[in-house]
Amino acid sequence: MKIAIVGASGAVGQEFLAILENHPMPIEELRLFGSKRSAGTTYRFRGEDIVVRELQHNDDFMDIDVALCSAGGSTSLEFAETITKHGAFMIDNSSAFRMEEDVPLVVPEVNGEDAFNAPRRIIANPNCTTIQMVVALGAIERLSHIERVHVATYQSASGAGATGMQELYDQQKAIAEGNDPKVEKFAYQLAYNLIPHIDVFQENDYTKEEMKMFHETRKIMHSDIRTSATCVRVPVMRAHSEAIWVETEEEISVEQVREAFKQTKGIVLIDEPQEKQYPMPLFAQNTDPVYVGRVRKDLCNERGITFWCVADQIRKGAALNAVQILELLVAGRE
Repeated sequence: MKIAIVGASGAVGQEFLAILENHPMPIEELRLFGSKRSAGTTYRFRGEDIVVRELQHNDDFMDIDVALCSAGGSTSLEFAETITKHGAFMIDNSSAFRMEEDVPLVVPEVNGEDAFNAPRRIIANPNCTTIQMVVALGAIERLSHIERVHVATYQSASGAGATGMQELYDQQKAIAEGNDPKVEKFAYQLAYNLIPHIDVFQENDYTKEEMKMFHETRKIMHSDIRTSATCVRVPVMRAHSEAIWVETEEEISVEQVREAFKQTKGIVLIDEPQEKQYPMPLFAQNTDPVYVGRVRKDLCNERGITFWCVADQIRKGAALNAVQILELLVAGRE
């Protein structure tokens, strides 16, 4: 395989490199692309120094098999034809193509087969909050059809990229030193605060982030499921958490749900509340699984189950999910 990474210098691009470094997949060649500013930067990969090329409208992707892209929606829209015109698959981490009818939106544990129906040779990586939620929902859907989901998210600074993480660090440092923190990336100071506002507000007073969870979940699960979300930015560095309430068509037991989670690839169940064992973002960062715990019956709904869900936003919420899609394509070739 000849692989390209577009947006190699960003937080997700760097995570692509970290994951692929020790991945068993044989890579004949890796090409790195970035903006004019990052072009010329050198990164070490499997014993080689690879120089970042400036992303341009040329034939640099002529013999590339798959391009992992995380350079922002406007860049993806502008360069999609350049990347795919010679036959490369584009696995795109932005929101640019997620809701296009002829572009599959894929979480391998849930709808991996959709990756093989990509007429434009573009496969979209879902939003980070959606990815970890649908991995858990997929396990429950196999027990009984899910009709409704209510979710409150607790989203880390990493969701706003490397600059978001740096701003949180700088704010905490400034406050500890007795200085006023600077606010640039987020709407308000994030350190020692919660901000119930991620992305822009829509006409219905939900944010774009919240509406992504509604629409993307339906597309991934091929379902009429309805999701109502409140998305909150929290002063955590790089793992998202979610409190999720699920209403199923038929009543199912907590024991059934726990067993379904145990049997689902990609999920780790940590659910011993009496022993203070439950998922937390502090311990989920830099790991691959979706962690679930606090599984219990919804006291307001006899057909309701509620649980807590945590995953590393940069890995399973972005880079790892894209690499897992790449693994599907490689397996399909074989």
